[in-house]
Amino acid sequence: MDTSDQLIGMYRTLDRSFGPLRWWPADTPFEVAVGAILTQNTNWANVQKAIGRIKANGAMSPEALYGLEDEALWELIRPSGYFRVKGRRLKAFLAVLCGDFAGDLEKMLGGDLHDARRRLLAIPGIGEETADSILLYAGGRPVFVVDAYTRRILERHGILKGRPTYEAIQRLFMEALPPDAGLYNQYHALIVETGKRFCRKEPLCGQCPLGGTSGRKRMPGQDRRAAAEREQCSSGKKS
Repeated sequence: MDTSDQLIGMYRTLDRSFGPLRWWPADTPFEVAVGAILTQNTNWANVQKAIGRIKANGAMSPEALYGLEDEALWELIRPSGYFRVKGRRLKAFLAVLCGDFAGDLEKMLGGDLHDARRRLLAIPGIGEETADSILLYAGGRPVFVVDAYTRRILERHGILKGRPTYEAIQRLFMEALPPDAGLYNQYHALIVETGKRFCRKEPLCGQCPLGGTSGRKRMPGQDRRAAAEREQCSSGKKS
């Protein structure tokens, strides 16, 4: 089975297991972009707290957020952690959005996809994953997001060899799948759900929907854990 077939098979298996996940949770595309920057090096629960504080203070618009003094912005986003660093990154993003595009996010993310991506990557503190998250989830652009869960799952299933770059992994998906933002959105959400629930640092392979995927790479101790999990389930014990 080639890589494209494996990736398509993974998608079908996960989609049957989880159904539509409708990620990213936000009221507006701008809120998505803000969340993509705040979620760096933290969990989503902390981002939600920061987003809630911004909205409660009536600052969830490009102009309002950009107009805040640094200290006021830091206080609003404090729950997301590294608030001074993230404050500088938000301000750098907003400087381009408000200065070059009059606060029009659709215009900033529109046009040629490669140009839009390069524009985001030129902003200090915005790397490939953040840029692609903004393009896909805020802009509806067909670009696949690669994260730590993606790399972990593909490595454990024997699809990745060595340490390929972000773009090399992204290319695997974008060559295997049609350029469909909705499909990329759902697939990435499925990967995240799988990573959080099953493909952890200590994997729960015996419970994972991908447990029977062809070509997967066995993890040390995986067979023993899977057997123990099956025994617990059959005896009615909690795992």
